[in-house]
Amino acid sequence: MPHRRLWSRLGLGGSSLRFRLLLGLLAPVVLFILINSVSVYRQALAAATTAYDRTLLASAKTIGEQLDVDGYDELASLRSTVPYSALEAFEADAQSRMYYRVSTVHGEMISGFAELPLWHGKLPAKPPYAALVDFYDAEFRGQPVRMAVLLQPVASARGLGMAVVQVAETLELRESLARRLLVDMLWRQLLLVAVVASVTVFVVQQATRPVRRLGEVIGERAPDDLSPIDAPDAPRELRPLVEATTAVMARLRGLLDHQKRFVRDAAHQLRTPLAVLKAQVQSARRGDVPAAQALREIDATVDRATLLANQMLALAKIEQLRQRPEVQRLDLAEMVRQVALDVSPLIADKDLDFELDVQPAPVLAHAWMLLELSRNLLHNAIRHSPAHAPLSVHVRADGEQAVLLCVRDAGPGIGPELRQRLFAPFAAGDTARGSGLGLAICREIVQTLGGSIALDNRLDAGGRIVGLDASVRLPMADPPASD
Repeated sequence: MPHRRLWSRLGLGGSSLRFRLLLGLLAPVVLFILINSVSVYRQALAAATTAYDRTLLASAKTIGEQLDVDGYDELASLRSTVPYSALEAFEADAQSRMYYRVSTVHGEMISGFAELPLWHGKLPAKPPYAALVDFYDAEFRGQPVRMAVLLQPVASARGLGMAVVQVAETLELRESLARRLLVDMLWRQLLLVAVVASVTVFVVQQATRPVRRLGEVIGERAPDDLSPIDAPDAPRELRPLVEATTAVMARLRGLLDHQKRFVRDAAHQLRTPLAVLKAQVQSARRGDVPAAQALREIDATVDRATLLANQMLALAKIEQLRQRPEVQRLDLAEMVRQVALDVSPLIADKDLDFELDVQPAPVLAHAWMLLELSRNLLHNAIRHSPAHAPLSVHVRADGEQAVLLCVRDAGPGIGPELRQRLFAPFAAGDTARGSGLGLAICREIVQTLGGSIALDNRLDAGGRIVGLDASVRLPMADPPASD
């Protein structure tokens, strides 16, 4: 369809902003023109009626001037000598026809068309002209007509009486004049609509040019180009969209960087245990070490690779949950109590003097995050605690705005050079037994929940390190609204 292709080229499709603006501007204008056209037609018809009513009155007066009378009052005898040709001078053209009737005030026919309906009305209180005249609409010979009734006093040397002169005219000429006035007005109104539409299309085309230019700039970008959008000439109305798009692209860039880093780290970290495992299997096949020792070494390597894979998946899941912040009100104390029950075999295996002191601590979080945070902190504490040593876990409210989770072990603590990089991925204090991801997972979870984590050596009176305190502070959940 040619017109559809033209509309598409102008961006006037049904769902385009330009089409909606054009429709929003033109629809009220067209509606106003339609309403105004009806009003103008009625006004034009009323004006034509007023103008041609004068013609009817003039015709009635002409007929009245041709009447004669003999006698007075009730004995008056009226005579009419008016030929119909006398009315032809008042007919503007051949479109309309005029009819008349002259009768007495009692309805006795004197002259004219006898079938013309007799007037039974009454004169208006304030006639429009200086005459005893009444105008009204009627029907004659199946056609609507405009009727003028004139009460005409007739006087002569022989008498005095009163005549009723009725003159009717068909409505073709009046309606034709009103239609011409309406058509003349509509042409000007349609021209105005065309001008408004053209100006609107041009203005909207110019106003939306920055949008199209911005779309072209974004469309020409490389698939992996997530740099900020540079649109200094964008209109003020587009700035929120540009800023929001830039923010989304920044989040996508961070997510992609995280994924790339995760894949790179996974490939690097998994390569080592797999290579060690392959070497151990080959050594076992050659019989370099006893079978029992080889199996123990292989089992330890598999455990380390499994721990590494699980922790890397945990890091990926944290990022996934961070993109979907759907949290619920949970009790941190219940989460810690559940994790303590799960790791109780490890505590019993080292015969640790375990203390669990928890109080209700409501937070807004994912249950998996709280369980993973508690599990990593307890695993680290158990791994670094010597046998028969004390190990305590405390959960309580830290003021009115935060809750505190503190895990206290009796391990060797951490040195100054290791304190900061322990939170970095794959930075382990004991590389033989850890993957270096436990504390990194804890930090990611705490940051996602809007809290803080700290590792502090615990010293005795002589300044020696006697253990490590891992302290986590999380925002406290607001109390539930009461009914």
